[in-house]
Amino acid sequence: MTENAAPLARLSPSIAMVAGETSGDLLASLLLDGLQARWPEASAFGIGGPQMQQRGFEAWWSCERLAVHGYSWEVFRRLAEILNIRRQLRQRLLKQPPAVFVGIDAPDFNLGLEADLRAAGIKTVHFVCPSIWAWRADRVEKIRRAADHVLCIFPFEPELLARHGIDATYVGHPLASVIPLQPDRAAARRRLGLPEDGLVLAVLPGSRRSEIRYLAARFFQAAALVRKALPAIKIVVPAVPLQLDELRRIAQESGMASSLHIVRGQSHDALAACDVTLIASGTATLEAALYKRPMVIGYNMHPWSWRLMRGKQLQPWVGLPNILCGDFVVPELIQDAATPQALSAAVLQWLQACEHSPSTVEALVQRFTALHHELRRDTAELAAHAIEKIIAPTAA
Repeated sequence: MTENAAPLARLSPSIAMVAGETSGDLLASLLLDGLQARWPEASAFGIGGPQMQQRGFEAWWSCERLAVHGYSWEVFRRLAEILNIRRQLRQRLLKQPPAVFVGIDAPDFNLGLEADLRAAGIKTVHFVCPSIWAWRADRVEKIRRAADHVLCIFPFEPELLARHGIDATYVGHPLASVIPLQPDRAAARRRLGLPEDGLVLAVLPGSRRSEIRYLAARFFQAAALVRKALPAIKIVVPAVPLQLDELRRIAQESGMASSLHIVRGQSHDALAACDVTLIASGTATLEAALYKRPMVIGYNMHPWSWRLMRGKQLQPWVGLPNILCGDFVVPELIQDAATPQALSAAVLQWLQACEHSPSTVEALVQRFTALHHELRRDTAELAAHAIEKIIAPTAA
């Protein structure tokens, strides 16, 4: 490398990125904001989604191509396609090396790719520490081989990684800066065309195709039971564009087509507008916590996937709000427990608390507010600074 290479890298580095699904697209788009503020002429390319593309990201493949669910049948069915994409991407990046590769979540796809790129001398950063504290302790060695640096979204993770010789920086959770500390429920309801008064339930059955397959029908059946008990309730269902038609079909089959207000996107508006949410386990549950909303977490997957996952579980909680609070602050109904009857009963309990036991809801709001403050950092700036040190350690 010439003596001028580092300053040039700082002015206009080429940044390869892979975001594996809708939540990764959001995280990566926020990271791009910080990178572009630091390097306005930087180029970014790889695998991403619409929010990344709005920021000038060149998507060689859509992140939807990588969105799979579970450990077994769903993955095996599309394994050849995913491996082919990774092979083509690896060859392209090895032929024209970027200044840095940033893998956003998607550890099953990204860690192996990062290890290969790092072995070839390309700097690698992994954004979002894999949940080695919850599910996959066996991934520690993979992370050590794969990443020059890990950007952590939870405060306890850098110390955990340091014990294993892995460099890391806590950058806060990007969503904690995007979501307001005091959401405007009335404004969100106006944007969604919902009345300002009365109870609203938000139903979020996930963004992946397989989540829709395993969760949407039972969530809609649970919503039907809630509506039977509370006929005046409004039910809003935010849908990622690619799943909109499928959700409408399932709503029709569930006899709920006329009772559900299905909207394109607007998941944050739905969470801000609702009193309670019935929600799939995943990043969306943290979003619901940051919106300070009572929730019922549900999940269901292929039985084989569930057996494999249970064997790797290290904590009694599945939902992120419960993991971060270290307690069952909201109910979780997973796999066989996630029946429409059980889901609806748990939702109704929260709805009744909203009307008759406001102190119960307020206690949850206070807990989630404390969590929000703990996660709120200038993520874009902190992440960009950490990446700058990786690209040009002597100049940063």
